[in-house]
Amino acid sequence: MTLSPRIIGIVGWKNSGKTRMVAGLVAELTGRGWKVSTVKHAHHAFDIDKPGADSWQHRQAGASEVAIVSERRWALMHENARDESEPPLDEIVAKLSPCDLVLVEGYKRGDHDKIEIRRATSETATPLAPGDRNIVAVIGDAGDSDGLPVFSADAISDIADFIEQHTGLRRGETS
Repeated sequence: MTLSPRIIGIVGWKNSGKTRMVAGLVAELTGRGWKVSTVKHAHHAFDIDKPGADSWQHRQAGASEVAIVSERRWALMHENARDESEPPLDEIVAKLSPCDLVLVEGYKRGDHDKIEIRRATSETATPLAPGDRNIVAVIGDAGDSDGLPVFSADAISDIADFIEQHTGLRRGETS
């Protein structure tokens, strides 16, 4: 068991398939027995609450945090104050329960290791790896590999093998 989880990001431009890739990797890695958590970065004012719901009413009334709890799951929503900036990734990861691996979707400018998805169908074709020393592999069908390991988007098992090897996950070492 490690004291802090291993972290690897999945990055790419809009419509490159990041969410599908993260979901596939979570299924593969948890199927191998790893405890995996995810962090999804959003570039806009997202809301997981529904207008009119009790928790929404609590937030509208001014609650800075609202916890929703049931026997199956719980969620904590935190409202950033007007002068409060977005928390850094390491602060969010520190709030997660112990796990073996954190897969991060987005945070393409972060200083953690990342795998870039390049797809011909992406909105932007500019590769990220040439300007980011933290990109350790490439997934996809668009462009040069920049000398990095390359995987096809449907090679989930091979990508999971790479993540295990790259992050140092070892069998029998789960949280």
